[in-house]
Amino acid sequence: MQGPRRKNLTMPILKTMRTTGLCLLVFGWSAVESSAAGLTWSELPSLPDKHGFAGAFAGVSGGNLIIAGGANFPEGPPWRGGAKVWHNSVFALESPSQEWRPIGQLPIPLGYGVSVTWKDTILCVGGSDSSQHRRDVIALRWNGEQLEIIGGPALPIPLANAAGVIVDDSLYLAGGSESPRSLRASNKFWKLDLSKGFIEGRWTELPAWPGPERILPAMAVQNGKILLVSGARLVPDNESKATRRFLKDAYAFDLKSQRWKAISGPPSPIVAAPNPGIPIGYADVIFLAGDDGEHFFQQSELKENHPGFPVPLYRYNTVTDRWTEAGEFPRVLDDSGHPRGNGGMFPPVTTPVVSWQGQFVLPSGEIRPTVRTPKVLSLSFQPAKPVFGAANWIVLTIYLFGIALIGFHCSRSEAGAEGFFLAGRRVPWWAAGLSIFSTMLSAITYLTIPSKAYATDWTLLLVNMTVFAAAPLVAFRYLPVFRNNSVTTVYQYLAARFDRSVQQFGSASFILLQLGRMGIVLFLPALSLAAVTPMDLYVCIVIMGLLATLYTALGGIKAVVWTDVLQTVVLLGGALAALAIMAIHIDGGFAGLLSTGYEAGKFRWANWNFNLLTESVLVVLLGGFFTNALVPYTSDQAIVQRYLATPNEADARRSLWLGVAMVLPATILFLLLGTGLFVFYRSHPELLTPLETSDQILAWFIADQMPAGLAGLVIAGLFAASMSSLDSSMHSIATTVVTDWWKPASKPNNKTTNETLWLRRARRITFLAGTFGTVSALAIAGMEVQFLWNFTLKMMGLLGGTLAGVMAVGMFLPKAKARHVWAGIGVSIAVLILVKFLTPIHSLLYAFFGATSVILVAAASSLYLPQKTAPH
Repeated sequence: MQGPRRKNLTMPILKTMRTTGLCLLVFGWSAVESSAAGLTWSELPSLPDKHGFAGAFAGVSGGNLIIAGGANFPEGPPWRGGAKVWHNSVFALESPSQEWRPIGQLPIPLGYGVSVTWKDTILCVGGSDSSQHRRDVIALRWNGEQLEIIGGPALPIPLANAAGVIVDDSLYLAGGSESPRSLRASNKFWKLDLSKGFIEGRWTELPAWPGPERILPAMAVQNGKILLVSGARLVPDNESKATRRFLKDAYAFDLKSQRWKAISGPPSPIVAAPNPGIPIGYADVIFLAGDDGEHFFQQSELKENHPGFPVPLYRYNTVTDRWTEAGEFPRVLDDSGHPRGNGGMFPPVTTPVVSWQGQFVLPSGEIRPTVRTPKVLSLSFQPAKPVFGAANWIVLTIYLFGIALIGFHCSRSEAGAEGFFLAGRRVPWWAAGLSIFSTMLSAITYLTIPSKAYATDWTLLLVNMTVFAAAPLVAFRYLPVFRNNSVTTVYQYLAARFDRSVQQFGSASFILLQLGRMGIVLFLPALSLAAVTPMDLYVCIVIMGLLATLYTALGGIKAVVWTDVLQTVVLLGGALAALAIMAIHIDGGFAGLLSTGYEAGKFRWANWNFNLLTESVLVVLLGGFFTNALVPYTSDQAIVQRYLATPNEADARRSLWLGVAMVLPATILFLLLGTGLFVFYRSHPELLTPLETSDQILAWFIADQMPAGLAGLVIAGLFAASMSSLDSSMHSIATTVVTDWWKPASKPNNKTTNETLWLRRARRITFLAGTFGTVSALAIAGMEVQFLWNFTLKMMGLLGGTLAGVMAVGMFLPKAKARHVWAGIGVSIAVLILVKFLTPIHSLLYAFFGATSVILVAAASSLYLPQKTAPH
């Protein structure tokens, strides 16, 4: 079987690195490219101590890179009569263009502890001096003039050679040993709570990992997990002295559940590696080379001939649980001929990793037994993009040009506002049905459902299936009422059923919801497309925003519907093609995809509990019904407008059934895509580059693995899907503004004149709404939002739930009048504020609380507070 294309992996730049640029170029540092494209090493000014230090503390304070303490062998190795010397000097580097300067001293010579940067403060935890391991915990802070040293909460036990990471206001510590003479390492896992400040911090012991105790492990934080990797176990030798057993196991501590889980271990031991591991994107970690133990037991024989530590760098992905090589350390041999020469460039161990000015810095460290280096190295990453190719560019250009032509063509076939809003009610039912499906699909759905299934499981299946419970209700209750009232917007029904104030509330709520989501639905696919095409993120946003605004303003609902039909066909076809390509390159084909996904627990479709704080089955069913079904199909003008544009009620019902019927196969297809992506990249981890968000995973596969031309077509479909979401919002906003606000306030005039006026105003509002959506997407581009689907659901719940409740009151509570509805609206808003800001209830339930509050309060008040009647 032919395997997938092999490409050199490159590392995507972090968002922070985008803002700072490559410091190499700015400061003119010497740089050397590693064998892995995109991985760049550079050299900062060397430390003033010619020997360098191992086990030093390091971090950032006051913008300065600071290194403190450590140990070396200034008089030579022990086999030449030299002794190990601990140091207390503290040095600072203000910028890469300057030199290191001394700024103070530690209270005692100290090294081999844990150091992390927390709130412009360097925490130095434990360590050892020349005779013992310590419990000391101190904070170093550079105030611009002097070094402040602050004592903090001591460790519960003496500890050195441990590893630690900082997560928000908590420091986590694992492993190490309590004494230089210990025959057993520590299996303790500690947490220092810093939420009340450093001095007031408190240590607590957390459950230990389910593996052996260890010293010098590697740790990292990524994707909500703390990783504990490798290290060495202490065991007594024949002389009852401690020796090491190198480990290759690894564990992940879930910060939410507070539980450990065994994960796959690295290809070789990573002992005393620079710590912590470097998080890249949203799911990957780079672990720098440590001691693999190959020469550890030959030190007495090799002495000065020790070749140094391994050069491979390893990348671990927290989703696929797979390790790959991420390049090599660029070793440069020392040509001085000195047996203890440290003028070359060798992989260092026993040194911290410090994030500073967009680079990851390795200050000094041990490069061979007893030999340190004064060199300070840094690492940066460049973005990775697949080659898009001329064929893909041609297809993308033709597709986007074709969409623009649809807008021009539709602009000539309809005249007046009625044609712009409802296409003369002549849209074929099947086209309206595909447009309903496409509007609900959007680029967010196309990208995020597979990404959620890739990263987690199939719990989104139940969310989407709730539309089947709402469809009969909409088809046989809501739809006939809307059609019989001959409404252009669904909010005109509220005016007829209650009064104009309720209509204005509904219309305003809808407009606010659309304005709030337009930037999201444009930004998310632009982020993914920018990651897999040569186009810049902001260029993607501007192109899609301008093009969607153009064809919508010209062609109205007809252009919106027919572009929806086109992109539905392209995206569903592209999804099927992508799934087929995955199956071809997975051992066992489609059956192998299913079996591997099943073994990994990817097909779990429900959390069988009733916890309101998680995606339990109760939350999914209630929240899905209200958020994903009742809100859009009964109160969302962008959806309702589709089946209002059909010739008659029967066709409207057919369009609704078609749009709903497509939900099940499409959802299963998208979930299978996500599972397929997981299995594919689990089988071929070398093909997956680190990505900034999980929502980029499908776009990356399309651009990197699909054949030229076909990839361009599907990418073009993603462009169109994003524009489809935007065009629906801007067109429905224009419809509601003209119909619900301007028309009722206008004076009767010549019908033809009015129609021309409303059409001109509708196009103007469309242009303004499109501009707003584009600008808001550009603003969001600077924010960090991982699962934007959840963000959108929150907005729909908060703004749409109350509106859906108002619509339900109108349909099912004949005694309820305007004052009763307003009472329900007031209570609903209060309830949503309380639920949102004072409870941890899952956001999927916001629409449920909003809608039911309106319904219950309106029902109760209509019984006990009858509507006042006007005097005769």
